Amino acid sequence: RMDVLANNLANAATNGYKKEGTTSESFKTVFADKIKDTSEAPNTARRIGTMMPGVKIGDNYTDYSEGPIKTTGNPYDLALTGKGFFAVEYKNKAGDTSTKYTRDGNFTVTSDGYLTTQDGDYVLDDNGRHIKLDTAKDSSIASNGSIYQDGSQVATIQIADFDDYTKLEKFGENYYQPKDADTTKATAAEGTEVRQGYLETSNISVVTEMVSMIAIQRQYEANQKLITTFDSSLDKTVNDLGRI
Repeated sequence: RMDVLANNLANAATNGYKKEGTTSESFKTVFADKIKDTSEAPNTARRIGTMMPGVKIGDNYTDYSEGPIKTTGNPYDLALTGKGFFAVEYKNKAGDTSTKYTRDGNFTVTSDGYLTTQDGDYVLDDNGRHIKLDTAKDSSIASNGSIYQDGSQVATIQIADFDDYTKLEKFGENYYQPKDADTTKATAAEGTEVRQGYLETSNISVVTEMVSMIAIQRQYEANQKLITTFDSSLDKTVNDLGRI
């Protein structure tokens, strides 16, 4: 839990970052048996009760709620209001390309006119193609993602969505991808608006994360003291009572 909180705090200033959380679940019940006890039946192990050995971390989850919107005035800073993701063509070190998804709309235009992320990954249009603009002209982006230059539409930014976000996973570099690309397909987002000159910030509350971190530290300290107490009790049982 501390690792998850620390990662959240480290990304508090990351555009479009979605906070992670953890669930807790109990260890499976362990059964205690009497062995080598002939009082009831010869050499038959009988259950004498159960032991609950505590709690462990269950599944991690991602909170996809929308983060606050901030004004930048940059024409290629885009924020999404509603569900959905920008589609980006990602190229790995081996040169293989694949489509990733992000809420970070901090885009730029290269010298040759392509709309890309700050890392140079191409932003895709609604047909999965690279978006090329005229660098000598101003761009106006409508709420549906359509890009206009000199009053003419030149491209439409792809806004993708998924029916079940639990089938997504974090890829890294603020990207998401389907856990199984063969069964989880992106669809066009409905009711989502693109806001030009804005960026969606992280949905993390630094105060909330700090309070949770303090609570975890206190819980950890309490467990340490509990273990020390048990160790002290066992020490007296073995060394003092055994001597008597």
